[in-house]
Amino acid sequence: MMEGVELCFPQLNTSCRKPRRSLSDTVLTYIVLSFIAVLTAILNLLVIISISHFQKLHTPTNLLLLSLAVSDFFVGLLMFFQIILIEGCWFLGDLMCNLSYFLVFIITSSSVANMVLISVDRYVAICDPLHYSTKVTVRRVTICTCLCWLCSVLYNSLIMKDNLKQPGRFNSCSGECVVVLDYVAGLVDVLLTFIGPVTVIIVLYMRVFVVAVSQARVMRSHVAATSLQSSSKTTAKKSEMKAARALGVVVVVFLLCLCPYFCITLTGQDGLLKASSAAFVVCLFYFNSCLNPLIYAFFYPWFRKSVKIIVTLQILKPGSCETNILQRDAVE
Repeated sequence: MMEGVELCFPQLNTSCRKPRRSLSDTVLTYIVLSFIAVLTAILNLLVIISISHFQKLHTPTNLLLLSLAVSDFFVGLLMFFQIILIEGCWFLGDLMCNLSYFLVFIITSSSVANMVLISVDRYVAICDPLHYSTKVTVRRVTICTCLCWLCSVLYNSLIMKDNLKQPGRFNSCSGECVVVLDYVAGLVDVLLTFIGPVTVIIVLYMRVFVVAVSQARVMRSHVAATSLQSSSKTTAKKSEMKAARALGVVVVVFLLCLCPYFCITLTGQDGLLKASSAAFVVCLFYFNSCLNPLIYAFFYPWFRKSVKIIVTLQILKPGSCETNILQRDAVE
């Protein structure tokens, strides 16, 4: 044993060495990850309570937001496993190591799938509004979300079967938490959880953007005939900018948060995933779950009203679930 070298398990000759880090870097990492984990859990819990409690919010679109919030809520909870690995050592055993990654894979893939379902929902709502109520129903959305979770469990069970059968088989020393995927599993994972969903989301949102802009132009032309051309131009421009901003935020944030991780995967690093050596990439990867409620829910006035009711404990009053949260005076 070399002097000055700290081991995860000093009593074991096979123990891993702790990476040397300054105290300031360790404390800063603890603070950042803990803040993101707590904020992710709180924001998504508010979405879950709001949609589950208020009956007026039980719509197909909101059910998709609820499923997304559930997956993102558990992402926030599972981030505490990454906090454990800050020191570079895993103390919870090989089985818990593999289970933690297994749960992270399930929840992350479910979150991505939910985002795809939301993009499909918005596509039908904007591009085929006359048939939206018949094509998108509460029953169909419920079935789709359940299938989304079930397929995620089955899929990740398949690609993680070798790791789950023999936990710790790929660890080089005691105190290491490593998951190894073969080349085929890694390639399929990239296609199903990144390239495929990103392609679908971009194509659908670009179509929605084109339709939204064309509708704004039609409205501008129609109002121009009534000698209100100047005001209609302003309204149309605002509508175009609002559509561009909302769609741009959704796509750009999704890509910024997920691209770094999958770029590493595509360059051949997908076989060996060490959270201790990829803190920034993992943190950014999970941070998308913190931003999802801000993007999908905070843009809705009903969410701000429901948060006010929850925080002020008005939700505990009898009959609060029947509150018409969609009305402007629902809180007053």
